[in-house]
Amino acid sequence: MMRKFVAVFLIGFMLVTLVGCYTNTHVVGKGAQGSDVTTARQWYVLFGLIPINEVDSQQMTGGAKDYTITTQFTFIDIVIGAFTGVVSIQPMTVTVTK
Repeated sequence: MMRKFVAVFLIGFMLVTLVGCYTNTHVVGKGAQGSDVTTARQWYVLFGLIPINEVDSQQMTGGAKDYTITTQFTFIDIVIGAFTGVVSIQPMTVTVTK
């Protein structure tokens, strides 16, 4: 009985914690024309309410006219957030592909 409870609890816990994985993609101009990728991590306090640092995606483009910006809450962000979330700090990954 206890094993079943633990299994159901773990599955429920994973469903609740992993439900926040998402991706936002913004295509500028014709979108990415190559495979040059720049990645940065945006940090938030109060579980995403207030940004701590500023990721300048325009600076990450290096002056390119056509690029794609992808903002993701990735698995790595979840793992980091599992430790830093205790103090309400959460990361998010920003990727610019030129």
